[in-house]
Amino acid sequence: MPFARNILMSLPEVKAPTEKKLLFKTKLKWTLIILLAFFVLGVIPLYGLSENALSQFEFLSIILAAKFGSIISLGIGPIVTASIVLQLLTGSGLLKLDTTTHEGRMFFQGLQKLLVLFFIIFEALIYVLMGGLSPSTNLPPTEFRIMQLIIIAQLVLGGILILFMDEVISKWGFGSGVSLFIAAGVASEIIIKAFSPLTQSGNFAFGTSEAPVGKVWVLIQSLMKGSLNSAAKAFAAIAATVVIFVIAVYTQAMKVEIPLSFGRIRGHGIRWPLRFFYTSNIPVILTSALIANLQLFARLFEKWGHPILGTFSGNSPSSGLVAWLYSPNIPERIIDGLINSWSAFSNILSHSLVYILIMVGGAIIFSFFWMQTAGMDASTQARQIMSSGLQIPGFRRDERVVESLLSRYILPLTIMGGATVGLLAAFADLLGSLTHGTGLLLTVMIIYRLYEDIAQQHMMDMYPGLRKMMGGE
Repeated sequence: MPFARNILMSLPEVKAPTEKKLLFKTKLKWTLIILLAFFVLGVIPLYGLSENALSQFEFLSIILAAKFGSIISLGIGPIVTASIVLQLLTGSGLLKLDTTTHEGRMFFQGLQKLLVLFFIIFEALIYVLMGGLSPSTNLPPTEFRIMQLIIIAQLVLGGILILFMDEVISKWGFGSGVSLFIAAGVASEIIIKAFSPLTQSGNFAFGTSEAPVGKVWVLIQSLMKGSLNSAAKAFAAIAATVVIFVIAVYTQAMKVEIPLSFGRIRGHGIRWPLRFFYTSNIPVILTSALIANLQLFARLFEKWGHPILGTFSGNSPSSGLVAWLYSPNIPERIIDGLINSWSAFSNILSHSLVYILIMVGGAIIFSFFWMQTAGMDASTQARQIMSSGLQIPGFRRDERVVESLLSRYILPLTIMGGATVGLLAAFADLLGSLTHGTGLLLTVMIIYRLYEDIAQQHMMDMYPGLRKMMGGE
């Protein structure tokens, strides 16, 4: 056991900065470098790839921050899957780790990294051997196997690069790499689907019979041609995006503030904020990633001849478990007149309710597990407050008193916040925005939290123009 512990605590890692607090320009530099690397890696195709059966899984590519067919086809999938497994093991009590100590945190991080490396190799094997990413089947058997190994090696290399890029962001940049990669992918998707004048074939739409990709141009063209059906669909997608954005930004500001005072300095105190979305966007990331992985494996199992998770009709699930994990686009079905009977209405209603329950239930479970394993429980927060020299005004200075008060808020906020973020994500998916609703909601939450962190930590050392833009003087 000590040998295994030494290995876990000695895995390669990105060196942390020696400075106590990095300057804004240093963090900005490394964040931009990693984002540029992420986009560059996303356009490098896999050498020897012939069939990309994963290209139709647009939803998966957004949630996993992956570019199927490129060297980063795995995206953040292995990182998120490893987090899910580790949280389930820890939350169920099968794995007992004390993450409040330095050694416990190091062991936890080492175990997580080892699991990520395992899932990088495992998912690369699954993608290639089950035909998701495949070389030409016309090759001789020996060359075909060799080319499969070459593609697997490229996927493993891309997965390891994403792992260390995530570490660079976490230690040298803003926020976490996992969140930033999702936000970058979704933001580019929204810009393309809103304003791109190109068609699906890559030609300029103006002067051709093909419709542009950008919904703004589709709306304008449809109104000029008098095609109200197409115009209504485009407007519904744009309106859903705006509505989801506004609701997500508004709910970010909801929080409970606990008044605290410095025990030895009378008249001075602060407010300890407990956000309504206490565990942030982590629960919905984990829930969506789990659903995305189930959909991916269902398609691969079906192609392999064992549709144990369900079947597909074209790009949409048609039966089995995956059919219930797929969100219907309600506004589009209403505009197309597909909900024209009680049977159709009851089917879409039951499908939507099941999808909402899955998203809400998953978000609550992962929210609770994350609170327990990420040092966000009442006991850990109470220790942090006491170690900072703070106490609750009117109460004696005792960690148990602080923990008791925090317990009144943290567990309810964990459950209600997780349920709400799951509900918002489900409604966002059902409304059918410019990009998948879950990805849009995640992006708004990620960018808002990033904005708050930057404003709080770097308002004094950022560039004057940016400081003024972010509300500084």
